[in-house]
Amino acid sequence: MRVAVTGGSGVVGAAVVRHLVAAGDDVRALARSAESSTKLADLGASVVHGDVLDADAVGRLVEGSECVFHIAGVNELCSRDPTRMWKVNVDATMGVLEASARAGAARLVHTSSAVTIGEDPGMVGTEKSKHRGYFLSEYERSKTVVERLIFDSAHDIEVVSVNPSSAQGPGRSTGTGALLLAAARGSLPVLVDTTISLVDIDDCARGHLLAAHHGRPGERYILSGATTSVRDVVTLLDRPQTRVRRPWFLKPAVVTAIAPVVDAGFRALAKPSPLCRESARVLLNGHLYDGDKATRDLGLRYTPLKQTLSRTLDWFRAEGLI
Repeated sequence: MRVAVTGGSGVVGAAVVRHLVAAGDDVRALARSAESSTKLADLGASVVHGDVLDADAVGRLVEGSECVFHIAGVNELCSRDPTRMWKVNVDATMGVLEASARAGAARLVHTSSAVTIGEDPGMVGTEKSKHRGYFLSEYERSKTVVERLIFDSAHDIEVVSVNPSSAQGPGRSTGTGALLLAAARGSLPVLVDTTISLVDIDDCARGHLLAAHHGRPGERYILSGATTSVRDVVTLLDRPQTRVRRPWFLKPAVVTAIAPVVDAGFRALAKPSPLCRESARVLLNGHLYDGDKATRDLGLRYTPLKQTLSRTLDWFRAEGLI
């Protein structure tokens, strides 16, 4: 099958490209830098140069494709200017949808996010959950808005959404993966104990391929293999090859109180803030997701959390990161 991929040089995107190539698909991937081009070519994809916001580049990418995997997106908290995040997450997504339909692609697999479920605090989110009615972050808002838009606008193409929780595994050392790395290095003296849901990166990639072949148009599929706490993850990371220290866990009231102070301080230094009102809301809400629908309907089997963390630690060590 001839497929097109946006965001193929990212952590999840690269895993999807790798799995597609291994399955024998003819993969074309969009790259906006020389580094991304090299990475994608090494994975076995044909490279189309251009930005996901460039309509001409997207048109060249999807031409002749049977299925399009739209994985490109911006995920950030405490942003000083979320303009680019909105342009990529919303405008670019609609552009990819329209270009794919014009090109005659049969299906678009959209990489959404589990945060669009919008579950209430302490509740387990499923594809049928009612959104709480307010957004914890601009990222959640942008992904929720565009998910609704693409389903409403998908007249000439089948759209299937995959909604991953936090994807972790070999290859991930930035974003939330940076927290695992810092914990393994023993450089996180202070943490917030919250509930988190995780999915192995390779499981996430397989979920994308399964959605392309077996997903029902108009349906969402949460990809999430484990729900745990930050405290338990720290315990699981405490192995002979790591330098894990028992951190001090902040109480919710303290997190709420210091978030604006920390944010103001980092903004004054013109540095990215590790904590702000937005990230405090996300941390204190926590996330619990049920990924069983992807197992029942798509046949996805999840890797046990201990195995994912073990593989991640092995990769950290192989890369000289710990």
